[in-house]
Amino acid sequence: MAKFINKIIKTLVTSDLFLNLGWGLLSPVFAIFILEKVSISGATGAAQIAGLSALFYWIPKSFFEIPVGIYLDKNHGEKDDFWFMFAGMIIISFVPIGYIFSSLPWHIYLCQVIYAAGMAMVLPSWLAIFTRHIDKGKEAFEWSLETTAIGTGAGIAGGLSGIIVALLGFKVLFIFVSCLTLFSTMILLVIRKHIFSRDGRFAIFTGEKPVVEP
Repeated sequence: MAKFINKIIKTLVTSDLFLNLGWGLLSPVFAIFILEKVSISGATGAAQIAGLSALFYWIPKSFFEIPVGIYLDKNHGEKDDFWFMFAGMIIISFVPIGYIFSSLPWHIYLCQVIYAAGMAMVLPSWLAIFTRHIDKGKEAFEWSLETTAIGTGAGIAGGLSGIIVALLGFKVLFIFVSCLTLFSTMILLVIRKHIFSRDGRFAIFTGEKPVVEP
């Protein structure tokens, strides 16, 4: 990645690459997982659960995101943004493990709601930090880096997901997704000392445990 791109942008893009590499593994095979592992009746039931699982993700995420965004805007500075993003990533990293233990449709729906809550914490804070730190005059280029990272991660994952399931099974796939999400989360710690405090100066990480409020 170009040296003239600032550290925060490079870190956010790199983290997103691994996040999408992980979750991109699930999309092509998720309906197959439901058909094989969840107690349902036939392909029609699997299709219904897959559709409802999308509903149980998108609707709660859309509902939670706006209050999170309002809260973050009221608390000026980036420490709250960073820790909301970090905590949300931790939450979603455990969702694939939940899939492993899912045997009934409502288990899948519950995992999807938890995933939605985590992403509702991640997206407003990630976008806020990216927007503040994007390099002036390089906005289009740096956004293109981000979308390229998303596409690259999802593309590679799409090609690998079926192979991993065929050779190693769904359990290994979900563990791999969880590990990639955790790795993506740990990458974010690189920028913890480079975020702005309430008064506009760089925040200094004190090592205190973050407290995430609803």
